[in-house]
Parts: sequence; C-alpha cells; structure tokens
Amino acid sequence: MERFDLNKLVRENVRALRPYSSARDEFVSKGETMIFLDANENPFDNGVNRYPDPHQRSLKAVLAEQKGVNESQMLFGNGSDEVLDLLFRAFCEPNRDNIISLPPTYGMYKVLAGTNAIENREVLLNEDFQPDIEAIFARIDSNTKLLFLCSPNNPTGNLIDDKKIEKLLGNFNGLVVIDEAYIDFSGSESWIEKLHDYPNLVVTQTLSKAYGMAAIRLGICYASEEIITILKKIKPPYNVNELTQKEALRGMMDRQKVQEQVETIIAERNKLSKALANIPFIAKVYDSDANFILAKVDAADERYQQVLNEGVVIRNRSTQPLCTNTLRFTIGTELENDRLLEVLKTLD
Repeated sequence: MERFDLNKLVRENVRALRPYSSARDEFVSKGETMIFLDANENPFDNGVNRYPDPHQRSLKAVLAEQKGVNESQMLFGNGSDEVLDLLFRAFCEPNRDNIISLPPTYGMYKVLAGTNAIENREVLLNEDFQPDIEAIFARIDSNTKLLFLCSPNNPTGNLIDDKKIEKLLGNFNGLVVIDEAYIDFSGSESWIEKLHDYPNLVVTQTLSKAYGMAAIRLGICYASEEIITILKKIKPPYNVNELTQKEALRGMMDRQKVQEQVETIIAERNKLSKALANIPFIAKVYDSDANFILAKVDAADERYQQVLNEGVVIRNRSTQPLCTNTLRFTIGTELENDRLLEVLKTLD
C-alpha cells in the first residue's frame, strides 16, 4: 500500500490559505490588567461584551488532561456537525471527490456530502450491522477522501468491530473518521488511544450525550497535530461562544456526576432491554452500547403512533436501510422508562 500522505488529501486552495488572524489571536492576556481597544468591542462590561477565546484554551487544557492527548490534537466546533463539515471543506474537492458512508448510520454524513457537492458512496452494513470490508474497498478510488464509521452506531447501537476498523485504517489512504458520540455508554476504549498509531485517524466526540449538554452545541475533533492545523485554517475564528465555553468547563469539571449519570443510563438500558424482549409485538431487541435501544416490531408506523398518542415520543427508524419496522427508544429516567413500558404493555 502507498504510504499515507496528508498533503495529497488537502484541497489546493486550503493548502495555500493563510488563516484569518483575529484580535484575540494577536494578543492573549496572561492575567495582567489591560485596556482592550483592539477588537472594536463594546467597552461596557455585561459579561459577554468581549469576544471569546478563539482557541478555547481553558477547555482544551482540562479535556487534554482527562483524555490523555495534547491540546494541539484537539479542535472544538459548534456541535460535531461543524467539525464534520470542516473535514469536508478541508479535504474534499467539490464535484470531484467522494466519501464512503455505511448505512444505516448517522444521516448528517449524507447531508454534508450533498451540501459540499461531494459524492456519497453508500456501502450497506451487513446483517450484523458490521462493515463489509471487501465491498468498501471495491468502492474506493483515488478520489475517495473520507470514510465515516459511527461507533457505537446510530441508529443500531452496536460497536464496530475493532479488527475491521484496523483493516480500514491500515489499507485506506484517506481519512478514517470514527464518530464516537456514544462511546461513554459502551465500556470500550476510545480510538483516541490509537491516534499515534494511525496518521489517518480522526475521532469525533460530543458533550451532548454523556455530559448532558446537548443545548450548548460543543463537538470535539481529535486527530494528529497536522490534521488539526489544517482544520484550524478554515474554522470561523469565534465558532464556540463564551457561554458555551463557560458551561462546558463547568460540566467537564464535575466528572463524578457525569460518571454517575452514565452508570444510571447503562443500568436503565439493561433493564429496559430485558423488558422490551417480553413485549408480544416486539420481534427483536438489538444489543446496544449506546444510550438508546433499537427494536424490530410488527408494524412500526402503527406502534409509533399508538405510543405517541399516549404522550411518549420515540423514533421510527423504518426508513433506514436494514431497519424495516424498527423503533428506537432513547433511555430516559427510571420514571420515564417505566411509563414507556406501561404504555407498550397496554397496546393490542
């Protein structure tokens, strides 16, 4: 296999681009009292009159220590979707390049491909919701730049097999992007641990799930310093606002609370999974390493509406490949899960 060369992946215009230099790039306070007349801000202090740190230094320092990576290996975005979009914009030439996605999976890969005028080559997972390695390599060509793996996968809930991921990383000269939005519920090690082993590895995570901060929209990209440097060239200078940075820092510092909530969700997931298996109209409950459960039912459209009529909102995933007549149940609180089961048991 040809040796991985990041320079061959970067779009020519991005390679030549000089990133925008904001006022907060050119001067960073070290704690001294200064008069700031450089950024055309409103001078009257109301807590949000100043621009936020464009590099989120305080957040990166905390998360780097927690995750065991260097701050230079991290990029924050306005949700994981912005991080994913930056990957398209940095490495995929519109109307020429292509990416590989593996349905059923997170729908934004397809949306972002369309938004950026990039061909999305879909290779279905097999019946066990695992990648078909031979089929993937049959679709890869010299213009294939990104390969997306969601692990644990959404909407199926399963982890992608490590050996399959290793084979893809070792034999694909593009970037392998592992979306780990649900990794905290799996008990499995993050692929962040392998960043030094694979120069083409990119891992994305989020504070929306385990950390319970979906509303603040903070996504994280972990990769080599070289990849992060390229992405920083094209990210908006103040893409993570001050309120998000402060709330994220507060949430990340309370690691015990996060861990307790994750453990509770896992316990409720296990309880709910066993209970769902005893519902007559549920044909199969899929194993899950996420904070949701996918189940095959007799008539998903009908069952979805029946549950909705009882004031419980679930997700009908039947439009997804390999997911005919499936419903997805997010793990709620104990009371919410008990109410869901109560509703399901009453349905004819």
